[in-house]
Amino acid sequence: MPCRFLLSLCQYDTMKLVRIQSVRLGSLKWSLNAAILLFICIMMLWNRKYQEFDLVVSSVTTKVKGVAKTHLPGVGDVVWDVVDYSGALQEKNSFFVVTNVIVTKNQKQGNCPEAPRNGRSCRTDKDCVKGAWDQQSNGIQTGSCVKFDVLKKTCEISAWCPVESKSTPPRPALLEAAENFTVLIKNNIRFPAFNFFRRNILPNMNDTYLRRCHRRNDSLCPIFRLGDMVQEAGEKFSVMAVEGGVIGILIKWDCNLDRLMYRCLPRYSFRRLDEKESNRTLYPGLNFRYAKYYTVNGVEERTLYKAFGIRFDVMVFGEAGKFSFIQLIIYIGSTLSYYALTTVFLDWLIGTSCYSAEDGQNYSFRKVESVQDKRKYILCVSYVDEDNVRLVKRSQKKRLQDIKPISVQPRKEDTGHLRAVLCLLQPGVNNQDAQPPLDHRAEPMPKANRPAWCKCDCCTPSSLPQEELCCRRSDGACITSSPLFEQLVLRRSLLEAVLLYQNPLSPPAELGHTTALRHCAYRQYIIWRFGDPPNDTHPAIPRCCVQRVREEYPRLDGQYSGFRPSRMVSMEACANGEL
Repeated sequence: MPCRFLLSLCQYDTMKLVRIQSVRLGSLKWSLNAAILLFICIMMLWNRKYQEFDLVVSSVTTKVKGVAKTHLPGVGDVVWDVVDYSGALQEKNSFFVVTNVIVTKNQKQGNCPEAPRNGRSCRTDKDCVKGAWDQQSNGIQTGSCVKFDVLKKTCEISAWCPVESKSTPPRPALLEAAENFTVLIKNNIRFPAFNFFRRNILPNMNDTYLRRCHRRNDSLCPIFRLGDMVQEAGEKFSVMAVEGGVIGILIKWDCNLDRLMYRCLPRYSFRRLDEKESNRTLYPGLNFRYAKYYTVNGVEERTLYKAFGIRFDVMVFGEAGKFSFIQLIIYIGSTLSYYALTTVFLDWLIGTSCYSAEDGQNYSFRKVESVQDKRKYILCVSYVDEDNVRLVKRSQKKRLQDIKPISVQPRKEDTGHLRAVLCLLQPGVNNQDAQPPLDHRAEPMPKANRPAWCKCDCCTPSSLPQEELCCRRSDGACITSSPLFEQLVLRRSLLEAVLLYQNPLSPPAELGHTTALRHCAYRQYIIWRFGDPPNDTHPAIPRCCVQRVREEYPRLDGQYSGFRPSRMVSMEACANGEL
């Protein structure tokens, strides 16, 4: 056993191929393979599948420059520099520029009326609750209802007074001139897998270059005008400056670190990130508050600013690729399966009407070999009182006569065998024994112990369920009483002629061997009654026919092997005495 196991390991299995000699198919195959190869090469170069990739690690710093002069109501002319419009709100990888403002001057601690908005009006002191406040309040209620102006009364609050009363920003924006401000973006990147460093301020960029460069003329210039960035995002700066918003600055690094195709330059693009329609959002735009404190006559006061503006978020993403032999091998291996498309297409073409039907059938016959599972035998049954062939599943418990068929198919005659037999049955052809006339009916002897499943009254009992089969489906005469049964199945001269046809040099002793004649008679019956049985089926001979053949060509010891399912008994097997 161990030696057999070791020998089984020392084997090599390979695919079976069918070679078709055809100029059309050969030309089509190589044309399709060339197209697939061209597609693979283009995709490999386009997507750089031969490279190993690493994602970018980035840091960003910004510096905004610009000066604007604006007139604030109640304040006067104010000059805004970088500290005023961008110093109050700075975050990582982003910067903020003030574009509009609401100013509330000379606020100090005290009691004053609440701003009359969001349903905060009152009629009497009962409408005001002392110590009450909410998220929209400017202070804490004192419990009194006081006049805000001639027409309105609101609850008195303890807060920085006077409270901010204006909620809508001015139109046009007070700092609309911020459109001409500029920002310098410094972006340092690193690809750890390749230990590669880079910045968007390239080595050839000096101080003179940075003072004169402009994005309209140079796409690599790291200095950007705010109005240009908003315009490239598809927005209008004067409209966006009123309530503010968020603009995304996208820096993409797509680097090729191979020497022959070296490229590592940034590409800039811009996009608005927030909702731009004011009437579609609950809190449109972007704003925040800050205050400037001072002391007047020993009392602390402040000026409150509600600033609207644009926040610019810098987002860096990208990858770098470098040649890798391992990645190239993996890509080649993954694309080999594409060549199977050629085989699939040609197989489909051969199997359709676009190609020769005869060649297609020949190709399918040579390529496809059907193998039936041995555990699920499909038996083929033919009754003399039916023209069809029944296919049934073999059962170890249920008799074959009672099993319901899984399908019924028409019988296909073996015309070649029929012509040969009719030729042998002609008078004077190998007439070694007397031929009974065709109208002569040999009366079979009825069996005394007829089984219940027998319909012809000639079957004998059997202990095997697969042998419990009669030649008829309904009651009637047995097929063994037919003159053709004597002529086609039992006639000795015909059986010897069939055996001699298979092996012309067989000695007379082997041709007259009882076992060979008996099994050749079985085969004659199968071809007579089944013709060309369906593929992967096993013809079953009725019990009465088997018994009649055994009576004609008996075994000396009376021991028979019984029914053994087989697709078709060959002529050589008949000669060797095998069923």
